[in-house]
Amino acid sequence: MIPELDKKLAILCEEMDKPYQVQALFNKLLEAYPEDWKQHKIRYSQFNRSKQFGKTIPLPKPEQSLKKTIQAWLVKHKNSAK
Repeated sequence: MIPELDKKLAILCEEMDKPYQVQALFNKLLEAYPEDWKQHKIRYSQFNRSKQFGKTIPLPKPEQSLKKTIQAWLVKHKNSAK
């Protein structure tokens, strides 16, 4: 998880033109907050290494999980703006 992601996405959306695209917002987030992205990937790899041998826990890749989070935020933001 990226700390204060809602706040960061709101700031980035103010700088971008509508309509907001998930991929464009994802790229802008990586560019604006590279340290947060690095920590997000580190936590993902630490979790994968901490699993017990033979146990599988389905976990999306960091890129996929962040894009899904952005998509959900955009839907929530769109509905609350009406």
